[in-house]
Amino acid sequence: MLSHYDQARSAAQTQLVRDLMKTLNGEYHAITCYEKLAALAPTEEVKRKISEIRQDEIRHFQHFSHLYTRLTGCLPAPKLTEACATEYRAGVLASFTDEQNTVEYYLKVSDQVRDNYVKDLFRRTAADEQNHAVWFLSFLH
Repeated sequence: MLSHYDQARSAAQTQLVRDLMKTLNGEYHAITCYEKLAALAPTEEVKRKISEIRQDEIRHFQHFSHLYTRLTGCLPAPKLTEACATEYRAGVLASFTDEQNTVEYYLKVSDQVRDNYVKDLFRRTAADEQNHAVWFLSFLH
């Protein structure tokens, strides 16, 4: 029989695994859509910056994948949960909105976990995502 502490710990880990799967789906979406968005970019400079942001998302995906695998013993199987925009401006606006929402979500997850490594990972990634949001906002003007 599990103690109250063990039950709470198990519930927290189950929630973290759910949060990680949502995170991995989001990072996978960004990786996929930013590749398409870069191809639509109006200038080489914007294309290069979107490609750099995409590389950040790949790095985030790798970090979160490693954590997911460590917790579950399984490799993640992310899914593309929504289509990518097919027009540049719509894609930039969607990316800006997504990055802003992701910052809030990652900070919320960070506040809910106890493990300092996980807390730090989500906070550092939230800072990157905020930086990405600023870039996407600049592409709108």
